[in-house]
Amino acid sequence: MRTDPHPPYLHPAYASTVLRAPALPLVEAKLDPEAIELVDPVYGHRAVGELDNDLTLGHDGEPLGERIIVTGRLLDDDGRAVRNALVEVWQANSAGRYAHQRDRHPAPLDPNFTGFGRCLTDDEGRYRFVTIKPGAYPWRNHPNAWRPAHIHFSVFGTQFAQRLVTQMYFPGDPLFEHDPIMGSVPDPSPLVARFDLETTQPEWALGYQWDIVIKGEA
Repeated sequence: MRTDPHPPYLHPAYASTVLRAPALPLVEAKLDPEAIELVDPVYGHRAVGELDNDLTLGHDGEPLGERIIVTGRLLDDDGRAVRNALVEVWQANSAGRYAHQRDRHPAPLDPNFTGFGRCLTDDEGRYRFVTIKPGAYPWRNHPNAWRPAHIHFSVFGTQFAQRLVTQMYFPGDPLFEHDPIMGSVPDPSPLVARFDLETTQPEWALGYQWDIVIKGEA
């Protein structure tokens, strides 16, 4: 019985891990953190704007789909707030298609939804996004494979070299039991957001709460 809370590097049901998992024992290497930052990708040169956390804005009209609010706190493993951290999200539209040239899913693109946003956490470690609930989409991992609706999250610590990439899911999705990515995690419940009526805004958007806990120094 596995006691490690992290998914294994090799999980054959998730076909991509067969190619990505290390075939040899890991080698510990000491790297210069400043040198790493010089070559790490930079996600835009402009400062984070006040409206960058609203994925429904910046287009000629309203996006199609169910408007939602996703909020929560970024915490360290001692329960302390991680302040002023960069949080980025990207996702498919309500039809389950990404605004990306490599996405060939025969579902409609939404000209009023590009599917990415970012914000900085406040003094309580809280982030907040307004977006559209994404749709499920097919992928070619196995026959008749569909990904549950999810939002990708990228969280940075004090440096770009300190980065966590994860996914947030929605409660009650019938595709959970068929998804090998979720199946690779011993306890996937922390990946599932909680519907929250207090976050919900009447006649405007449903609300979800989802906290993110990062390990080690941030």
